[in-house]
Amino acid sequence: MPATTPTATTVSFFRPDQLAEVLDRHARWIKGQPGGARANLAMADLEGADLSQRDLRGARLVGARLARGRLNGTNLAGADLFGVDLRDADISRANLMQTDLRGARLRAADFSDANLKGADLRAGTLEPGGTARRGAGPDAQDAESARQIHKAALARLQNGLTAEGGIPTDLTGAVLRGANLADADLSGAVLQNADLSGAVLNGADLTGARLNGANLSGAALDGTRFDKADMVGTRMADCDLSSTRIATAQMTRPIDSMGSEIQRAIFDHERWIDSFGQRGQRADLDGTDLSRADLRNVNLSAASLRGANLSAAALTGARLMMTDLSGANLEGANLMGADLSGANLSYAVLTGADLTRVRLGPAAIKDPSGRPTGRSWAANLMGADLRGALMVGTCLVQANLSDANLDSADMDGADLAGAKLQRAMLPGRPPRRG
Repeated sequence: MPATTPTATTVSFFRPDQLAEVLDRHARWIKGQPGGARANLAMADLEGADLSQRDLRGARLVGARLARGRLNGTNLAGADLFGVDLRDADISRANLMQTDLRGARLRAADFSDANLKGADLRAGTLEPGGTARRGAGPDAQDAESARQIHKAALARLQNGLTAEGGIPTDLTGAVLRGANLADADLSGAVLQNADLSGAVLNGADLTGARLNGANLSGAALDGTRFDKADMVGTRMADCDLSSTRIATAQMTRPIDSMGSEIQRAIFDHERWIDSFGQRGQRADLDGTDLSRADLRNVNLSAASLRGANLSAAALTGARLMMTDLSGANLEGANLMGADLSGANLSYAVLTGADLTRVRLGPAAIKDPSGRPTGRSWAANLMGADLRGALMVGTCLVQANLSDANLDSADMDGADLAGAKLQRAMLPGRPPRRG
């Protein structure tokens, strides 16, 4: 059927007529009619495909590419979606009960009002046993080929490298408003900046999940487990936490829980900014421990934070134009949508940080009265450690990335126009020379 038979290293390409036949035979298989066959779309390239309202119960979609696809209202109950790529896909109102979504890429997907009850969203593993136990996995005679497909999916997702335990399911920025996630296994999943408002999470396991900046307002949390979850910057308005397991979760440190000197420095700095230096004082927070601090939408432009510890800090929407963050530790920090135009991040540690849609282009230089001078100052990321950083849609125009390490960074849609990349380690590429 497909133009290329799926193996451990190949991707399948389907012509429209071939895909139509696979779906037709699957429909007959569902109904028990002659000539039916379970859909095997493992490793298929179906980017942007319209599979909305289809009955794909039990289908095999291991490692399939369905980014920007339409699956709204689709019945995927019991399907094998191990390692599937559903980034930016519309999966609203879909039925995903008991599906295997281990190691899936679901960034910015729309799961509004979808049914994910009992879904397996743990990190990917090398064995397909989980799906076999649910009755949607391979038949015994196909076990070895399915195992190879799983391995190939992991290898592709990790740029050829696999790690013990696989990779976490990525739901960064996903829309899960009103979704049913009751009893779902989300342990270790990345739900950073995800919208889970009004979702049903009764009995769900979020042990070790990353929920930085996620919105759980109004979610049903009866018996939900948050053991050792990263909940820095998580919004939980109108939530009943009385029956949750949340005691060991890592929570945000609000500014008012920090020392009075830090609070005063931030307050005075914002006055200094607002008055163009006439009142207040420029903040000097060099070496300060601001780990896990809630600094969302703060204005620390032009502040000095050299060598500061901002690991796992909540900095979404923060204004950090021309801020000196040289040598700072921003590991795992959530900077989504922040403005770091002209900032100095030379030799800063940004491993695993979320820099989605962050502005790291040049900053316009203004005179003391706030008028533009016609000059600009480029952002400096020389020698910065950006391994595994999320840089989707990030503006890096004219940025200095010389000697920076961007290995495994997600740079989908990043703008590198005019950037300096001498000796930089780019995703999937050897270091540049000279």
